[in-house]
Amino acid sequence: MAISRRHFLKGLAASSAAALIGQSLLVRTAQAAVSAEGTWRMAGSHWGAVKALVKGGVVADIKPFEKDKYPTDMINGIKGLIYNPSRIRYPMARLDWLKNRQHSDRKQRGDNRFVRLTWDEALDLFHEELERVQTTYGPSGLYAGATGWRQTGQFHSCGSHMQRAVNLHGNFVSKVGDYSTGAGQVILPYVLGSTEVYDQGTSWPLILENTKTLVLWANDPYKNLQVGWNCETHEAYAYLEQLKARVAAGDIKVISIDPVQTKTQGYLGCEQLYINPQSDVAFMLALAHTLYSEQLHDDTFLNTYTLGFEPFIAYVMGKGDDKIEKTPEWATPICGIDSDQIREFARLLAADRTQLIFGWAIQRQQHGEQPYWAGAVLAAMLGQIGLPGGGISYAHHYSSIGVPATNASTPGGFPRNLDPGKVPVHNNTDFKGASRIIPVARWIDCILEPGGKLQYNGSEVTYPDIKMSIFSGCNPWHHHQDHNRMKRAFYELETVVTIDYSWNATCRFSDLVLPACTQFERNDIDVYGSYAKRGVLAMHQLVDPLFHSRSDFDIFTDLCRRYGRHNEYTQNKDEFQWLKELYDDCRKANEGKYEMPEFEQFWKDGYVDFGPGENWVRHASFREDPEVNAVGTPSGFIEISSRKIGSYGYDDCQQHPIWMEKTERSHGGPGSDKYPLWLQSVHPDKRLHSQMCESDEYRATYAVQGREPVYLSPADAKARGISDGDVVRVFNDRGQLLAGAVVSDHFPTGVIRIQEGAWYGPTDASIGALDTYGDPNTLTLDVGTSRLAQAPSANTCLVEIEVFDGPVPPVTSFGGPRLVDA
Repeated sequence: MAISRRHFLKGLAASSAAALIGQSLLVRTAQAAVSAEGTWRMAGSHWGAVKALVKGGVVADIKPFEKDKYPTDMINGIKGLIYNPSRIRYPMARLDWLKNRQHSDRKQRGDNRFVRLTWDEALDLFHEELERVQTTYGPSGLYAGATGWRQTGQFHSCGSHMQRAVNLHGNFVSKVGDYSTGAGQVILPYVLGSTEVYDQGTSWPLILENTKTLVLWANDPYKNLQVGWNCETHEAYAYLEQLKARVAAGDIKVISIDPVQTKTQGYLGCEQLYINPQSDVAFMLALAHTLYSEQLHDDTFLNTYTLGFEPFIAYVMGKGDDKIEKTPEWATPICGIDSDQIREFARLLAADRTQLIFGWAIQRQQHGEQPYWAGAVLAAMLGQIGLPGGGISYAHHYSSIGVPATNASTPGGFPRNLDPGKVPVHNNTDFKGASRIIPVARWIDCILEPGGKLQYNGSEVTYPDIKMSIFSGCNPWHHHQDHNRMKRAFYELETVVTIDYSWNATCRFSDLVLPACTQFERNDIDVYGSYAKRGVLAMHQLVDPLFHSRSDFDIFTDLCRRYGRHNEYTQNKDEFQWLKELYDDCRKANEGKYEMPEFEQFWKDGYVDFGPGENWVRHASFREDPEVNAVGTPSGFIEISSRKIGSYGYDDCQQHPIWMEKTERSHGGPGSDKYPLWLQSVHPDKRLHSQMCESDEYRATYAVQGREPVYLSPADAKARGISDGDVVRVFNDRGQLLAGAVVSDHFPTGVIRIQEGAWYGPTDASIGALDTYGDPNTLTLDVGTSRLAQAPSANTCLVEIEVFDGPVPPVTSFGGPRLVDA
């Protein structure tokens, strides 16, 4: 290496990467020969489309794409993402695993001692482990199902590359569901006939024109719309700007139901209705009681479009098994909202056109199915489902859902599965009586309890005995709960392989780590606007892959070569042939609807614009004719009560929505005597989950004394002797972490927040070790929402906080491993 790792890390903290890093580290000589003025190139990302100035083979500047009128500040972290000290430089293996393989001391996982390998050595080891596990244990021994947000780009989607390559070798355990909407995507098909959480919603122009009361229920779109699944257009911000003006003029009443004053509330200048954490269902039942008692509900809609209202309302009126009438007076001590205010709010909802917009965090709690189900019941009682500006939405904060969409076809992606008629090298389908698909949030249970049984969505899952796990562009040490429990599970695995571009916690707890390049170091194409389908974007390679990193396509092509399936994997096409084929297929599908130039012209121009989309109303066709346009429930109608769910016999998710207390709940609920503070681990404001946390200069814009911020109220801070800027310890019986205190009057007493995605960095690999940076999943609860969805319950979490006493340990989350000799 031209400069030492020590010099690299010291220098990067003080200067820009372009000034520090020799070209031999960053680019091949041929790529470096560009003009002194540099070249502007198009690129895409979750944070939006950008133009990058490349000088001397280095990204010198980033500016927003001219069509993005509301760019997010996060694009200022892109350079720091590319040139960060946590980049994985070359293939590596954990020291003791390299010496002893499956017989290694697994409790050394996480100690961060790794040996440098060549690519041939690393891929040989990868192949040998696939062979060993398939021949020794069969497909039930291999878990390759985990996928995450990945980097953008239709061709280089890392999960597809990993699973296609592993599929060609043999079968494996996969997953169902995801961490974002695990409870919602299971319950809502029973109720509304669709997952709803990933479906297009009523167009914003129709909401602005028709809605009189808009309820943002645990929803913060102004914060969350900064990012998108594909390249984000940020067009939704134009409608939020119009909404702000209408709120100011008194044309639309917007109410944010949330314990915290959100970023959206601050932007819109709208009202907040405070509610005690995790008590939404009690509030909803009292609203239903008021609507029914005061005859404000829509009987005609309920009789025409729904089934099962009678058992639900009997429960609400105290005629159910518990014999408790769900009056506003009953709800007030639970939810913290005055009974008269509950009645007034119910009357407001029924008075005119009302749009309910729910966020996702509300279903990431114990019994998370219930608030989504009860919300749908409220919308049905109001009778406005299918009307422009009325009804319910579960997704207007995501990927600019609600922006009028074109009808254009968009490019497909690299195939995840085997080609028709093909079989893997090891075509063993014997999972030894275990399930080949497990709920994603229960994979740690699976490792800890092989052979155990789990009730899930009306069926029984038998846990396979997993011995090897593979992760590509997926950071489970960010998105799974209770890291100390995760450590115990990782002690049971024989081999863990990770492919990524930065040295995150998943790499630290792996045995074999392969360096992928970032999306800015290869060519791709992407959809511009996941739901709006505004156009197709060229993603030009900005610089050559740094250090020894390679694209996922190159990595898995070489892996497949080791078992003779590389031609089948690539379909005998290189990167540009794949891009051209994906584009040409899209162009052909749009013939007669949208004009698209030849691929070569598109690649030169960098963008094809399909133009503005058309307005659309969610559930309008169902409302127009519920017989012809039935929803996807068993009955074809909205199911307020579900006989099918009732037939499962689950006590934690019954025939209709009910109020159930949580294992942990603040403001006088269970556990709050010992740990009185409710910890929110919400979507971050300055990154996408854990992506961009490694961008040093950008992280410095929000970190407190180098730690992730923890936000708390002035009253909670004063009671604990905490001042703004202090390093504090946040803890419960599951773990402990350090964070930097931010005292804010936007937070009520008893509620604190650490945004998810903070990189986990324990002081050492031991159980219970102090996390030095501030990952909230050090503390969160790892239980399923219910036996129906078995989804994550991260927001059911109580903690305590105190000023940290003693010498503050350095942050260990960032930078690379400790390199040792084998």
